Amino acid sequence: MHAITIPEPGGPEALVWDEVPDPVAGEGEVLVEVVASAVNRADILQRQGFYDPPPGASRHPGLECSGRVAALGTGVSGWAVGDEVCALLAGGGYAEKVAVPAGQLLPVPKDVDLKQAAALPEVVCTVWSNVFMIAHLRPGETLLVHGGSSGIGTMAIQLAKAVGAKVAVTAGTKEKLQQCAALGADILINYREQDFVAEVKKATDGAGADVILDNMGAKYLDRNVQALAVNGRLAIIGMQGGIKGELNIATLLNKRAAVSATSLRARPLTEKAAIVAAVREHVWPLLDAGHIRPVVDREIPMDDAATAHRVVEESGHVGKVLLVVP
Repeated sequence: MHAITIPEPGGPEALVWDEVPDPVAGEGEVLVEVVASAVNRADILQRQGFYDPPPGASRHPGLECSGRVAALGTGVSGWAVGDEVCALLAGGGYAEKVAVPAGQLLPVPKDVDLKQAAALPEVVCTVWSNVFMIAHLRPGETLLVHGGSSGIGTMAIQLAKAVGAKVAVTAGTKEKLQQCAALGADILINYREQDFVAEVKKATDGAGADVILDNMGAKYLDRNVQALAVNGRLAIIGMQGGIKGELNIATLLNKRAAVSATSLRARPLTEKAAIVAAVREHVWPLLDAGHIRPVVDREIPMDDAATAHRVVEESGHVGKVLLVVP
């Protein structure tokens, strides 16, 4: 088969479409013939040499995909060759085929295009596990999403609105904020021109955000804690703004607040399967009913993954950038 390889870490040009051995579905795995994958920030870090796949995972980048079941490994039930699926991966999505643990497969939702289904697994599992399983966002509460126009952000807006929460977002342009508003965001904050702490406080009568979903890490840590409401929960899922910050414990104590930080890729298979099962139970009915949808900025041929990485690094996109198998 063909897949994207990274012979040496570097810029987008380090991504090479090359012939590699076909994967084989092992025990408890399903072989998927890939139709599309999607670009995540973790893929960029891997390309740069900063985020190696966990032991045993494919060395090819790609944390999600959509396609059709091509073969079943021993011990797999509930799936059949030809089924249209999407999948959460530890790696290997930038390829024509990938072997996936059966617990990380999801059916393609009704009325969702097979290619566009590749935009779902990573963002939905990230948002559901952090905002709902860990931070327990409830109806009537306020969620602040940093990077509201990103793949994660566009899904977080929709899911939070679907459960009856109020949503604040940050983004860097008026156009991006308008697209967040079209998805249901209530409070629009241009982080280049406005202080998100002051804006969230003003919009909540001084209370602050009950839950914050943060992709920035160190750079926003102190201000995020300031922006939290009493009993607030800060969920950190990225480190675009650095890895070391100062945490004001006194403020955290006074607010009886909590800070969590998670990633999906290196979790044990049992934990990933539990998240995928929860997503199938709670989120897939919303997709089937048309209440939420994948947000796709553009589709780019997989053998031109370098262009897709440049688009994501320039941060001009809204939603997900897809890689489609040529």
